[in-house]
Amino acid sequence: MSNPVTTKLTLEWLPESYAICQFPPDTPLPSWFAPSALSSASYTQNELSIVAPDTHIPSDVNAERGWRAIAIVGPLAFSLVGIMASLLKPLADAEISVLALSTYDTDILLVRELDMERATNALSPLVDIKPKI
Repeated sequence: MSNPVTTKLTLEWLPESYAICQFPPDTPLPSWFAPSALSSASYTQNELSIVAPDTHIPSDVNAERGWRAIAIVGPLAFSLVGIMASLLKPLADAEISVLALSTYDTDILLVRELDMERATNALSPLVDIKPKI
C-alpha cells in the first residue's frame, strides 16, 4: 500500500469553467447533459446534482456557476489512503470552499474560479501542479 504523503501527486487544472446544478430527485438527465472533460451526474433520494461545463447549461437552470476543476493525474489505486484529506486540509486552512468528486481512476476538486490562485498556492507545497489553462 502506498502512502500518499510520501508520494508526490501531480494535479492538473481542467480547461473549462463549470457549474453545479440541482434538480428534484425524479428528474431525468437533461438533453444538454453530455460527456466533456468533466461531467458528472449524481442521484440521491433528495436531488439530482450535475456538474458540467458552464457553456452547456441553459441560463434558466438552478446552478452555481464559475467553478474550476483541478484533477489528480491518475490513475490512483483504490488502496491509497488519505489523498483527499491531504488536499482538503490546506484548502480548508485557506478558507477555500471545495466540491470533491471521485471517479474510478482519480479524484477531482472544484473551487470557485476566483479562488484558483489561492488554491494553487495552498496546494503547491504538497503537489506538482500543471499550469492554469
